[in-house]
Amino acid sequence: MEYWIVAGLATFLMGLSKGGVPMIAMLSVPLMSLFMDPAQAAGLLLPIYIVADFYAIYLFRKAFSVRNLKILLPASILGILLGFGSVSYVPGDVVKLLVALIGLFYLMKSLWGRFSKQDIPAKPADIPRGLFWGTLTGLTSYISHAGGPPYQTYVLPQRLDKMVYLGTTTILFTAINLMKVPPFILAGQITWDSAIQALWLAPCALAGAASGATVSRLLSEKLFFLIIEIALAVVSLKLLYEVFFAPSL
Repeated sequence: MEYWIVAGLATFLMGLSKGGVPMIAMLSVPLMSLFMDPAQAAGLLLPIYIVADFYAIYLFRKAFSVRNLKILLPASILGILLGFGSVSYVPGDVVKLLVALIGLFYLMKSLWGRFSKQDIPAKPADIPRGLFWGTLTGLTSYISHAGGPPYQTYVLPQRLDKMVYLGTTTILFTAINLMKVPPFILAGQITWDSAIQALWLAPCALAGAASGATVSRLLSEKLFFLIIEIALAVVSLKLLYEVFFAPSL
């Protein structure tokens, strides 16, 4: 019974994130890891992510950035291929450290601009930066399920409309998660038993996505993106903690 309660909570939080509550899904794998190996937890949750992804696409289908997707989708495919080829050679802690430093670097730049009262213009969705950050998004998402910080480092400076941001994010990460399925099956992280469990847990994720969509629509643009930056800081610090302190526990 305890397992199903925690699993239901983990999938609900993941659904909240898919519905627009920033990055709270980062708690899902650690919660499930109380009962199973983290790799198996990630495999169990991936099909549920995809179910929630498709529901989120329905919720945010009316607004998205075509140009960003044209740049980021091919780049993320390259990143996933690099991740598949290097996952046995690149330590997970190295990837976590890189993602954390990316997130904190972006936040420091953003805070500097605010405190110095500089009027920093919005950056365009340019191809060179998009290919770099998109590749890194696919790579880090495949290896450590932490594609958010590099993605946001590229997209947030563009100052997209809130609904355009949500739609673009949803479509991109739906594609990334779908591309993870074959290698996860080959690695034994997705099995017939885990797929049956995912089917039972999917309604919790859908309920979370519907709740998250309601919350995200009620938030003002300024508050919404402030929450994203706070969540980015929390995720970055959590990854640093895992790299430097968690192994010694």
